[in-house]
Amino acid sequence: MQHKDIYYPSLVNIEKAASNLQGVAFETPLSKNHNLSKELNANILFKREDLQVVRSYKIRGAYNKMSSLDIKEKKNGIVCASAGNHAQGVALSCKLLQVKGTIFMPSPTPKQKINQVKMFGEDYIDIVIEGDTFDDAFNAAKLECDAKNKTFIHPFNDQKVIEGQATVGLEILNQAKEKIDYVFVPIGGGGLSAGLSSVFKYLSPNTKIIGVEPEGAPSMLTSIRNNKNTFLDKIDAFVDGAAVKKVGDLNFDICNRNLSKVITVPEGKICQTILDLYNKDAIVVEPAGALSIAALDFYADEIKGKNVVCVVSGSNNDITRTAEIKERALLHAKLKHYFIVKFPQRAGALKEFVAEILGPNDDITHFEYTKKTNRENGAAVVGLELKSSLDLEPLIQRMKDKSFFGDYLNDKPDLFQFLV
Repeated sequence: MQHKDIYYPSLVNIEKAASNLQGVAFETPLSKNHNLSKELNANILFKREDLQVVRSYKIRGAYNKMSSLDIKEKKNGIVCASAGNHAQGVALSCKLLQVKGTIFMPSPTPKQKINQVKMFGEDYIDIVIEGDTFDDAFNAAKLECDAKNKTFIHPFNDQKVIEGQATVGLEILNQAKEKIDYVFVPIGGGGLSAGLSSVFKYLSPNTKIIGVEPEGAPSMLTSIRNNKNTFLDKIDAFVDGAAVKKVGDLNFDICNRNLSKVITVPEGKICQTILDLYNKDAIVVEPAGALSIAALDFYADEIKGKNVVCVVSGSNNDITRTAEIKERALLHAKLKHYFIVKFPQRAGALKEFVAEILGPNDDITHFEYTKKTNRENGAAVVGLELKSSLDLEPLIQRMKDKSFFGDYLNDKPDLFQFLV
């Protein structure tokens, strides 16, 4: 379908991609989540792309693009830039198609992800660690392409990639036993949301497609509000699988036309969703994989009695991030608080703070004390975990009444960033 010289993926090409991916990408389950269905009084279904062969949907787009290259392009080799899931999809595609690939990854990429890329690509890929950010790796990859006449495999802004990701939508409609009222889909660069929403426009136009972005990286929402693809100068990169400064131009045009709405979800809410999925359902997801599920609470009234699909996009979570995930979840729930506490320079001051200031359910989780030259007071940075957010104001009042209160740090981002 073409409209005003804008590309839209055709159903024929999406079906070709599905045929092309047979034997390469799994048909992942569409399964009911009983906990959320009961909690929200709705039929909540998970499209489990976290169980895909590379533990994310990215193999679909990468393989569909690479298999479309001609003999000369395959012989010359390919290049991509990625810090995670796209790199794994490209690496496996290189091995399956016997195409040599060079994958540029930024230096902060966890070793676990680098090892996964090596495992999937084996001798068909070379990994180049370049720069401190994805943009550094991306620019280096483009230079490599230009210098050696190789093909760049873009993670989202590519027709064949979009058509490959669209096969997620085809599978959902083939698997569903009932009419689908809502689909919640995560948005990073927009490849999955552009492809999936196109399928539903053709085959289930009354389904509402809700795109979900992290609050700290609202590139699609900003672009739709501006009615033009917009570059964000600054983003929170915590949800690494969905934190981009600019979505693809192709993807923006499609999503701007197809999506019912785009919403953002706070990173702390995403973290709590990750913990809930693990504790209640034994499902391990990465932050981007939790986006669609984290959005459900914001639609709780609207989706009652409805059939709802959440695309669980990936499970490549780094276990070393667990402490940060828990911390962000507690902060979002207003259960973790940091203070500068002024301790009088006399015996028993700390004991008094613990016995008379803290509530019976309050825990000290961080304590950094520096004795000042001030004869009367020594300051400490203290982190406290509360059982209820309602305990905060009485706690602050007790500190002030006993002259222990110095400052509250949670709402001071310039200072707070050094603690979390």
